[in-house]
Amino acid sequence: MSIRPFRDIKRRKTKEINVGKVKVGGNNPISVQSMTNTLTTDVKATIKQINDIHSEGADIVRVSCPDESSSKALKEIIKHVDIPIVADIHFHFKRAIEAADSGASCLRINPGNIGSVDKIKEVVKAAQENNCSIRVGVNAGSLEKDILEKYKEPCPEALVESALRNIKILEDQNFNNLKISVKSSDVFLSIEAYRQLSKATDYPLHLGITEAGSFIPGSIKSSIGLGTLLLDGIGDTIRISLSDNPVEEVKIGNEILKSLNIRERGVKIISCPSCARQGFQVIETVKILEKNLSHIKVPITLSVIGCVVNGPGEAAMTDVGITGGKKGNNMLYLSGVQSEKVLSSDMIEKIVSEVEKKASEFEKNK
Repeated sequence: MSIRPFRDIKRRKTKEINVGKVKVGGNNPISVQSMTNTLTTDVKATIKQINDIHSEGADIVRVSCPDESSSKALKEIIKHVDIPIVADIHFHFKRAIEAADSGASCLRINPGNIGSVDKIKEVVKAAQENNCSIRVGVNAGSLEKDILEKYKEPCPEALVESALRNIKILEDQNFNNLKISVKSSDVFLSIEAYRQLSKATDYPLHLGITEAGSFIPGSIKSSIGLGTLLLDGIGDTIRISLSDNPVEEVKIGNEILKSLNIRERGVKIISCPSCARQGFQVIETVKILEKNLSHIKVPITLSVIGCVVNGPGEAAMTDVGITGGKKGNNMLYLSGVQSEKVLSSDMIEKIVSEVEKKASEFEKNK
């Protein structure tokens, strides 16, 4: 059972590119990305973190390659993961070549920072030989000196001019397997830059509010910025940038897509904030259910409402629902229909069981 979206989002049509086995742009699903924060040379820790990020639902993972030992470590890392790896490169063209040769699926670079045309040609050649895409990553904090002097400060026009300049550098080398980002830590600057860029090019766009901050403020800023752009139909990949565990970035990214009915993955819990009317402890129940249902990867809707004011109405629109009743007698709903009364002491076990049944049915009917 699913709730019909009030508004259908019409996505902007972009070129399709490949980031390893993941297709980006065109009519393909919007992908969720994250980035490791381990030392890349710590191969074991980096592999573990990539696999944790992947298990949480990421489609692509970026890994920093600040030195030769890091870019060459990718070769061993990639053997032990099953997700496309983007190598994050700044300034030194040899790091990009090493990363491409080590098996990176994409290189995140600013061609204008790489150096001479000859160096860029070598990077492009390595990318082509290794079937490696490129992300042109423009950031408000590292704009080219002449562009910053022209505009006096980072602004949407400056970010877009930098992006178009860097795109042309690659196009001049007959390379167009690329995507673009124009990130800022300022929500409004980012939104306007992406809006302008989306009118200037049809390459896929990677969305992000860079350096968004810690978990709560960063999640809110990212939700506002990315949500606004996604509602405009702009964006082909997203990354939530948090000063936190990268796994949390994936959770927030997926929740943004789920809330806009763009992606259906895992259990979508609709729950009340709780009040004096609640027939059971809603907040603690939801926390336990989130943990106990985290293994479910197929789309299931679950309503957890503490009383009968809104409970029956919400339950009518979800796959599984529970509504609080008097003296711990709560009503279970399945596919919107009353099923049976469940005691509060048995409620979590019963809900988990019914959600797992729904997930199993979904898998069989795919």
